[in-house]
Parts: sequence; structure tokens; C-alpha cells
Amino acid sequence: MDDNRLPLISLETVTRQFVSKNSTIEILKETDFNIYKGETIAVVGPSGIGKSTLLNIIGTLDKPETGRLLYRGQDLFAFGDEKLAQFRNAQVGFVFQFHYLLQGFTAIENVMVPGLIARMNKKIIKKQAANMLERVGLDSRSSHRVEDLSGGEQQRVAIARALVLKPELLLADEPTGNLDQKNSDSVHALLNDLNKEFDMTVVVVTHNSKLAKMMEKTVTLRRGKIVSA
Repeated sequence: MDDNRLPLISLETVTRQFVSKNSTIEILKETDFNIYKGETIAVVGPSGIGKSTLLNIIGTLDKPETGRLLYRGQDLFAFGDEKLAQFRNAQVGFVFQFHYLLQGFTAIENVMVPGLIARMNKKIIKKQAANMLERVGLDSRSSHRVEDLSGGEQQRVAIARALVLKPELLLADEPTGNLDQKNSDSVHALLNDLNKEFDMTVVVVTHNSKLAKMMEKTVTLRRGKIVSA
């Protein structure tokens, strides 16, 4: 990796705190972190240390108290709310441990959601959704309601939804935490294949050592700092 080229995402002296009546918990302490296009990164560390908070900041779902989040050199939190939401929808795909799919809707309807939010032509986004469901091996299940799918199938729908607009960055928070070993291995392989196929940057928060080992780089969140594992 050529460290002289511009990072896709940079955290510059980012600080994030949670304040209660009795204490202040520092999740991130003036943290610097660069993510380059096409990298696959696992973020590991004990439960409750702030890994999900870090992922939410990278994905612009959460704002730090201090510091900057840069996308190709642009300060994302200097964007207005509407522009930031547009960036998030177009350039960042999210996959969570819990699928957050729309119950009562079909697989393809769920995958179409980011395109509908972006006000794309319905026929165009439906075709893109169908293509992505085929890519994750669910073309035969596209018209099934999501509650009729297995856990592994639902997670594949969530991945297809995250990728339907072909974002540059995929953020996954314990993506196989609720899956059995067979389905976990299948999702691990899929994430790896999609990274290579789309040159897509992948950042995964995980306790799964097997998934972490599949990533090119592993970092640990420790005492508010991001360090090499």
C-alpha cells in the first residue's frame, strides 16, 4: 500500500466522549487513523470499548466532540445535514448484526431502499437490486418476504442492500454475530469476494477471529487509541 497517496477516509485527532452525571468516559482520545481505498480492516477489542462508536463516526452516523473526519481530503462534518445524508447514502454501505430489514416487504423491495431514498428511477434501481441479489446468491428468493427467509439469507439481503449503489466504503458491525458457523463462513467469503470484485473498502468490527484473519489489516481499539493488533 502506497501511504503517500491520499487516504479514502482519515480521522484526525478525533475525540469522542460519553458524559453522565457521575463520570466522563473517553471512547476515542485524539485518535488518528487512515483508511485507503480497497483495504480490508478488522477492528477488534473487548466488548464495550467503543468499536461500534468508532464505526458510527467513520460512517458519519455519530459526530466527535473534536477532530475531523475527511473523505478524500474533504471535511465531512463541515457538510450540511442534507449533503451529509446524500454522501452517506451514496458512498457508505452499512451491515449490522441485526439486519434492520423492513418486515412485510420482499427481499428486492428492501434492497431497493437506498436507490429510492436517492430518488432514482424505480425501474433502474429495481434492476440494480435484482442484479445484486443475484450476486449474493438470492435471485430465486427476491420475491419472498424477508421474514420468510433464513437468518443467513436475511444477512445476504442486508449486504445486497448495503451494496446496491456500489458505495466505496462498506462498514460491517458484527455481521455474523447471529449466524451459525456455516452461514458465517459463507458471509465471510462473500465479503472477501466483493472487496476484490468491486475494489471496495471494507471495515469490520468483529469478535470473530476467523473473520478478522481474512482481513488484510487488524487494528485494536485500546484506551481510546487505534493501534495495530
